Amino acid sequence: MTVTQDGRPQALDARARRAVFFGIFPSIMLPMFMSSLDQTIVATALPAIAAQLGEVERVSWIVVAYLVAGTIAAPVYGRLGDALGRRRMLFVALAVSMAGSLVCILSTSMLMIIAARVIQGLGGGGLMTMAQSLIGEQIPARERGRYQGYLAATFVTSSTIGPVVGGHLTQHFGWQAVFGVTVVAGCIALGLARRLPNRPGSGGRLQFDVWGTLFFAAFITPVLLVLYQMQSFALDRLWIIAVLLALAGLALVLFLRQERRISAPLLPLAVLSQPGIWRTCAMAACIAGALISMISFLPMYLQVVRGIGPAEIGFVMLPMTVGVGFGAMLTGRLISATGHTTIFSRCGLPVSAAGYAFLAFYSPAIRVEHLPWIFALVSVFTGTGMPVVQMTVQSVAGPRFLGAAAASVQISRSMGAAFGTALVGAVLFATLAFQDSDLARHFAELVQRGPAVLATLDEARRAEVQRVIATAFSGGFLTMCVFILAAIGLAWWIPVKRI
Repeated sequence: MTVTQDGRPQALDARARRAVFFGIFPSIMLPMFMSSLDQTIVATALPAIAAQLGEVERVSWIVVAYLVAGTIAAPVYGRLGDALGRRRMLFVALAVSMAGSLVCILSTSMLMIIAARVIQGLGGGGLMTMAQSLIGEQIPARERGRYQGYLAATFVTSSTIGPVVGGHLTQHFGWQAVFGVTVVAGCIALGLARRLPNRPGSGGRLQFDVWGTLFFAAFITPVLLVLYQMQSFALDRLWIIAVLLALAGLALVLFLRQERRISAPLLPLAVLSQPGIWRTCAMAACIAGALISMISFLPMYLQVVRGIGPAEIGFVMLPMTVGVGFGAMLTGRLISATGHTTIFSRCGLPVSAAGYAFLAFYSPAIRVEHLPWIFALVSVFTGTGMPVVQMTVQSVAGPRFLGAAAASVQISRSMGAAFGTALVGAVLFATLAFQDSDLARHFAELVQRGPAVLATLDEARRAEVQRVIATAFSGGFLTMCVFILAAIGLAWWIPVKRI
């Protein structure tokens, strides 16, 4: 292995590559696994939490609180990691995440567990950002592709298995066990993180952008709340959405003004506004919009429309999880071997778009046993866009701004996932409302309470609901296709072709 003057690896031989994979990579992979798992594992525990703590009308805030806090925390950790050292900030993120999980376990009221999820999210946002930036710090540019592929596979796997694991833990050990996973994994991650080389930050006097952080939080919070409100399908809440958007717009103006006038901003706009970075972040948002909305709504489609039981849904969706991981890892290896980046997304994403379009127009005619193969095909080629993102952004940003670059991608993916899920849900609801307002009400109940709602309907009405929802999902799949088409356009528009 050769190194540069600042001690960073320049190239890895086969022996050094094995040492990195078994020595350094687990220390980075486990925190990312924890962060993405915490976002989804709690979903199936929500009914049990509401039953014990009461205030069922607030239970959804357990999810929203984590999402908002994690998105706000990402640039803060990115900035502090660049200045103080990324290994040090990884320890901080692990400690905060574990503390939040412990408070969740000890919670005796709904308000307490929501506050605990805010703490947990403040740690989780840092775990994701530090994992990505540490890849850039510890591994040379040409070698990062394979590891970005591994991280992408880790993210999708943990996101998909989270609800399944959460359901089993809640059923056998109680909802508190869901949060105990983070505590156990965090203890292991703390031990593994000690093996990471301790490289200092940029040094000098730390200038932290307090006002920028406050304005950023004031912008992100109402935007995510708007997207959450969009999923509730309540027209009487339009005034709330309008007020939140106005607040977000004002906060955004103040944030941009603050970032342009100070020397050490929370997000360095001069760096992040480069075409190679913002276009890549937009591509990441589009891919996340399609992928996360697919993961979110596909179980409902399989159970309500196809009649597949809860136990079998995991097996039907397994090829999708494996497919994204395989596509991301293969693309990462190809990038490391050739140095080319966007060419693989330009070739792979059109196949993914074709798969979504096929589901949109022909899903009623597809036999159930063929669905896993189609999901696998779509996901493999969706995975071709994932390693490209961090590699391109980190390459353009340079070593000094690795944390800010990782944070920008994390924010883009979070916003893209939230927007994609909200838009697909709105398309499904609008399609149903156009045909029958009563059907729209049943769909809203399905989203909130699950397929058990169908058991309350008579057989004829149940068949009608299933038929119309199947038609609505055609529009949902088409919306996912549009997200991928936008990602294809951005892949052609990214100026960085090689690293």
